[in-house]
Amino acid sequence: MNVEKDLIEGCKKGKHKSFESLYQLYAGRLLSIAMRYAFTTFEAEDILQDAFIKIFNSIHTYEYKGSFEGWLKRIVVTTAINHYHKDKLKQTQTDYVEVEDESDDVADVISKISADELLETIQTLPDGYRMVFNMYVVEGYTHKEIGELLSISEGTSKSQLAKGRVLLKNKLLQKGIITL
Repeated sequence: MNVEKDLIEGCKKGKHKSFESLYQLYAGRLLSIAMRYAFTTFEAEDILQDAFIKIFNSIHTYEYKGSFEGWLKRIVVTTAINHYHKDKLKQTQTDYVEVEDESDDVADVISKISADELLETIQTLPDGYRMVFNMYVVEGYTHKEIGELLSISEGTSKSQLAKGRVLLKNKLLQKGIITL
């Protein structure tokens, strides 16, 4: 057996050492995902903690179909979305009109900066823009899926992505990270 499968089986049997090892193995990678959705490290750690509770409570349902790490990442993303929905009561959601897509320009910009600079700047985006940007650009969700998960229209998802990209580009310009 491989190490990952041994850990999963140990967790399914309720072995505390397996839970601890699983956490140690994946916490860093999963925290980096949570950081993309959170404004602060504290919020990301909260998302990660909730995600691990879900992972430990549902690991018995994992059936070795597909990547285990992919399964873990999906739980973290779903948990981040749930946190977004909880906080949504504090926010107002606006349907935006269609805006011109500047994705090629922004993709070029993003490829020229470090991951830390990008993460730091993404965290400054408004919640809606940040969520849609991460889900579409990083996680690969479609606008339809994003709309369903965030309870927004497909058009709002597209608009928030386009506006988020423009805002991200402008923030990177202001910081001097990129130049035109």
